[in-house]
Amino acid sequence: MAVVQFSEEKLNKVKEIIARYPEGKQKSALIPVLHLAQEAFGGWLSAETMDYVATLLQLKSIEVYEVATFYSMFNLKPVGAYLFEVCQTGPCMVSGSDQIIDYIKSKLGIGVGETTADGLFTLKTVECLGACGYAPMMQLGKHYREHLTPAKVDEIIAECRSKANAN
Repeated sequence: MAVVQFSEEKLNKVKEIIARYPEGKQKSALIPVLHLAQEAFGGWLSAETMDYVATLLQLKSIEVYEVATFYSMFNLKPVGAYLFEVCQTGPCMVSGSDQIIDYIKSKLGIGVGETTADGLFTLKTVECLGACGYAPMMQLGKHYREHLTPAKVDEIIAECRSKANAN
């Protein structure tokens, strides 16, 4: 198994992040460093990656695990190239997010937390994404997809497949 280690450029970014906080308060850098690690190491956080982050921040591994397992923005297992994070809280549910989740499951042949066999799509349910007026909605990468309908989901899936085939 390869050793988890940031490039020199990423290590400099970690130092820059830590420097934002007072001496002895490097734990405050945990969330941004976890984001950096998830981005650098394939879109998810393995135990080895979390242990590495703990070492960099001089924390106990459990302190990193507690944060990584609490927030839905961190993936604790590999995810597909396109991660559909569908909001499942009250306003989205009232507006039909349950039906959208069921539609995506049916359309892609996967359950929540699963990835398609081709590695393209992962379906994840998340807590409020703060776009209640645009429900039902999901996050796809750094972008929100709002007012979802089965037709819009079909368009999003086709768009993702097209991008994947172009690469």
